[in-house]
Amino acid sequence: MTLSRDIRIFMELDQTDRRILGQMQRDCDISLESLGEIVGLSRNACWRRIKLLSEAGIIKGKVALLNADALGLALTVFIQVRTDQHDPDWSAKFARATRTLPQIQGVYRMSGDLDYLIRAQVADMKDYDHLYQKLTSSVSLADVSASFVMEEIKDTTALPL
Repeated sequence: MTLSRDIRIFMELDQTDRRILGQMQRDCDISLESLGEIVGLSRNACWRRIKLLSEAGIIKGKVALLNADALGLALTVFIQVRTDQHDPDWSAKFARATRTLPQIQGVYRMSGDLDYLIRAQVADMKDYDHLYQKLTSSVSLADVSASFVMEEIKDTTALPL
């Protein structure tokens, strides 16, 4: 086993780790000095903990969250997909098709009546139709329906710690 895998299996988060992660979820650009002041550690101690949390796979990456409206991508759509094919070849083709479409932000295989739920960000209905046409021409789908977000009440990437 690699060190990273050992840490992932056995690492237990203490309150300081949780405070570091909570602060980083709010602002990952915070300086190590400021983070240290908030959580009560030195700059180097913060750096070491962040490094371990990254190696353990707890911190997957650091990204900038963009304002979709400001970029002209104001319409969020949830696409419900049902299929009558559940073989590995179809699943791989569906995964490839959805991964290549940049408008698609998330794809989830679901339990219950729905097979897949897709979250996409598009400019408008015309842009959604373009996405729909590309998706349905790439892979055979039994049923596709969409729901459009009228009001965003809560949207966060922060996990509860």
